[in-house]
Amino acid sequence: MRYMLTLIGPDGGWDDETTPEQMNEEMAHWERFGNDAVDAGAFVAGEGLQPPSTSKTVHGGRDEERVVTDGPFAETKEQVGGFYVLECKDLDEAVEWAKRCPIRAGAIEVRPVMDYAEYGYEDPADAGATPAS
Repeated sequence: MRYMLTLIGPDGGWDDETTPEQMNEEMAHWERFGNDAVDAGAFVAGEGLQPPSTSKTVHGGRDEERVVTDGPFAETKEQVGGFYVLECKDLDEAVEWAKRCPIRAGAIEVRPVMDYAEYGYEDPADAGATPAS
């Protein structure tokens, strides 16, 4: 089963005072974690995210007019900084991966990914579809 590890940290995260050497050292931790997940056959996907100031939020449901606003959905002192999707045998294994994640501060939400196959949904990625450009 797939699990999403959502990395949640303090707003601001990296400041302008972080040196290239400090950033290289920090990234080495993340590289080790990613390589361990790949080597274990657990890695499905993972990315870091740009700061909330670079984002837009689209509000409204399928049958409503969509409204676009700048930034994150709500004022918060924490932000989603990145994610991993891992293939794990169960929630306990996914939690063990989260415990190994080299996040400096904050929290990691571990949540199972929905599987809609039983309802006849075929994931376009699994069907060999190519993304629109």
